[in-house]
Amino acid sequence: MRDTGIGRRGLLGAALALGAAGCGLTSEADPVVVRAKTMAKARPIGDGSTADAGPQPLQPPPPERLEPGQKPPQFVVFSWDGAGEIGNGLFPRFRKLARDHGARMTFFLTGLYCLPESRRTLYRPPNNRPGASAIGYLADDHIRETLRNVREAWLEGHEIGTHFNGHFCSGPGSVARWTPAQWEEEIAQAVSFVTSWRTNTGFTDLEPLPFDYRKELVGGRAPCLLGQENLLPAAARLGWRYDASSPGARQVWPRKRMGVWDFPLQLIPLPGRSFELLSMDYNLLANQSRNSTKAPPVHYPGWRRQATEAYLAGFRRAYETNRAPFFVGNHFEQWNGGIYMDAVEEAIKRIADEKRGDVRLVSFRQLCDWLDAQDPAVLEGLRRLKAGQKWAPIG
Repeated sequence: MRDTGIGRRGLLGAALALGAAGCGLTSEADPVVVRAKTMAKARPIGDGSTADAGPQPLQPPPPERLEPGQKPPQFVVFSWDGAGEIGNGLFPRFRKLARDHGARMTFFLTGLYCLPESRRTLYRPPNNRPGASAIGYLADDHIRETLRNVREAWLEGHEIGTHFNGHFCSGPGSVARWTPAQWEEEIAQAVSFVTSWRTNTGFTDLEPLPFDYRKELVGGRAPCLLGQENLLPAAARLGWRYDASSPGARQVWPRKRMGVWDFPLQLIPLPGRSFELLSMDYNLLANQSRNSTKAPPVHYPGWRRQATEAYLAGFRRAYETNRAPFFVGNHFEQWNGGIYMDAVEEAIKRIADEKRGDVRLVSFRQLCDWLDAQDPAVLEGLRRLKAGQKWAPIG
């Protein structure tokens, strides 16, 4: 099932002891010092909404190529659609969880979450009226909190991608109908809202986002997992490194399409059922409560366990067999009493606890770095492994 997109709305404490494949952090500096040093050298860009603070802190060393016959590490990417903080504390909750467990994540920021509703007509969505949005706009105090959390997330080593803007999933204005040129127009507007929030909001008391978004932005996830065929040409033209908009695939090693890494959500086992579903919180919701976000609470304990075990089943199948990167998508939402947030938190904790030097909780951008450093022949060999097919050294 597809994500229908109804959701809208401390630095690491220990080194990651990761193996010889070379995508792990070798040390962790004091978070306060890292932040202060990074922000001190930030050079404002444009109206000061963003700034060039140099290389992103707390990144892994350059990746190394796998040796012949060497088992690949198990990559796990947790990503968040929208990445807005609407006062429910979920953005800082998962930033802290990442700090506590040595994880990096990707936050797909919705551009409109940086634009006040009073300035909504600045947004000209393709095939829709000016200012239209299927997810609404954030209150000013929530824009402030979103900006603060995005800033701190980047300083903590996470990636800031894009979830575009208006989240149109149906009707004549749906993203499924957009042309490549219209996707480029949408992306340009998303970048504009992120890089000009100071002008559009009038906020003068907030620090800038410490990155040049035109360089930081190298990938995204389309609303409702729609429109990738026409999005990919736009992504390729803009020099993006990946796209995470595919509506789902088996757990196999990724490949490039039009020169862009294709990172789909994946079909994973659903405990107690005979079928699989996409590795995203909304798809669990759709199956368990038929799209209801406030089902009877009597179901919550069982659904929470089932969701947790679904994530862990997907992870273990990859880890114990072909080692394909495992992708999970989420929204900062308290659907059905927050059980999906609890489930993904528990899954992150248990995956982190199972680390034996070969499990890496990374962002999509960091995964791109590792993939691009590998011998193409080695990657092609990994791609020949089917979902659930056990890895074995060749020769």
